[in-house]
Amino acid sequence: MNSDLTVEVSHGVAVLTLNRPERLNAYTAEMGRLLGEAYRACDSDDAVRAVVLTSAGSAFCAGADFGGDNPFASPDREDFSASPIRPAAFEIRKPVIAAVNGHAIGIGLTIALQADIRIFAEDARCGVVQVRRGVLPDCMSHWTVVHLAGLTVAADLLLTGRTFLGRDAPGLGLATSAVPAQDVLPSAMAIAADIAENVAPMSVALCKRLLWDAVINAYTPQQVASLETQLHHRVMGSADAREGVAAFVDRRTPQWSSSVSTEWTDLPDPR
Repeated sequence: MNSDLTVEVSHGVAVLTLNRPERLNAYTAEMGRLLGEAYRACDSDDAVRAVVLTSAGSAFCAGADFGGDNPFASPDREDFSASPIRPAAFEIRKPVIAAVNGHAIGIGLTIALQADIRIFAEDARCGVVQVRRGVLPDCMSHWTVVHLAGLTVAADLLLTGRTFLGRDAPGLGLATSAVPAQDVLPSAMAIAADIAENVAPMSVALCKRLLWDAVINAYTPQQVASLETQLHHRVMGSADAREGVAAFVDRRTPQWSSSVSTEWTDLPDPR
């Protein structure tokens, strides 16, 4: 891929790196297109067990690139979307970990909030600042922030456009953890490596889909219970279920054999 985004896959972990450090990784339409393309490739590749989204340089993403024409001047493109990353991180079947190693402003933050697990640099300045630029929050943030942090926090952050520090993100409900900037990527990679080695790929794919679908579709507890039962019927007695128990008993690393790319079927509708 071109310089706006780099992709490296090793030992089951795909590292997607926003790569415009000279512009503080300011977002461009090309970057968004490439990120969506990379997500799709990771979703379909059984060699990828987990995805880490990070950036080059000291900033994660400083928001929309204002270096040229005003990107908010006019929606003159017929294909304009306020959610340009397709699919979103939560829509792919692999766990996505956002390693927010520096400032995350505007779309730089709203992209990260679509990840499953989010690690922030303590001194990173963050904010969903779009209302201070004359536009609106994007990348489904009116939904993600509400469901991650609750309506009170969402109203505070989205309606004021104020900034906050990464160290405050866990308390707001937006981050899994906050660590010194130099530890963000190693922390994310450690989580990804553990998933790649020890987590059954079909189990985590089904778990992730059920987790997000339950929120998106507002399933009742009874509907979730029904789906959990149906999905257990899919995996119980499978080679991976046998291997998971055998590896635990033998105190060894499991050797998974399921293929998400070839064996996947969508979750049933519980309603």
